[in-house]
Amino acid sequence: MKEFIDNGFIRVDEAFPAEVAAECRAICWQETGCDPDDPATWTEPVIRLGSCAQEPFRQAANTPRLYRAFDQLVGAGRWLPRKSIGTIPIRFPHPGDPGDDGWHIDGGYHPEEQKSGPPWVNVHSRCRALLMLFLFSDTTDNDAPTRIRAGSHLYVPSRLEAAGEEGMSTGDLAAAGLFEATADLPQVLATGHAGDVYLCHPFLVHAAQSHHGTTPRFLAQPPLYPAEPYQLERANADYSAVELAIRRGLGK
Repeated sequence: MKEFIDNGFIRVDEAFPAEVAAECRAICWQETGCDPDDPATWTEPVIRLGSCAQEPFRQAANTPRLYRAFDQLVGAGRWLPRKSIGTIPIRFPHPGDPGDDGWHIDGGYHPEEQKSGPPWVNVHSRCRALLMLFLFSDTTDNDAPTRIRAGSHLYVPSRLEAAGEEGMSTGDLAAAGLFEATADLPQVLATGHAGDVYLCHPFLVHAAQSHHGTTPRFLAQPPLYPAEPYQLERANADYSAVELAIRRGLGK
């Protein structure tokens, strides 16, 4: 728990079976229409698949190992099992600009009067309990691993506190200089084997990057949804790791 609070993430090795990851990759190849044995068919730097809900993806997201980690980080009974794995960006070795490699945090909602534009976030991380990175392929330094700024999640709460329950857009957070403020923090690459999962604080600053290797990278980045809102003032002090990190960012 201390590692998660300090750095904003942990890697759960072998969170789901490598055999399940292989089944998921096979489904993804079929969906893309690309030939895994013919790089000439890899004509885009990134292809995004929609919310994949086939059985292998559901299995990957719902293992006892992950459930134990969710309980430790979010709190038992405070999160909802996933029924799909969410969007899958597949990154290919390609000279083109992927166009999506900027530093950011993920929001969880839009205000009622605004249905489009950058997602919003508030100090209680409304609608998002965790950011998760599911590795469906072996991922080395050259295979477009997600870039993570370790400890960046602690810079976010103080910027959100004044916005209250309504919160603010992630675009406004960027305009307020959040990402420049975290630029000197250590950078970690989300590398690992197929079946590993990074469980990240919802406020963690991260970014995609171009692929410089030879083998396409398969990743899902779904949120874990909360069963109840995070609370920053609990009478019994039964805080989750996510709540403790937010409180530290607020100087509590």
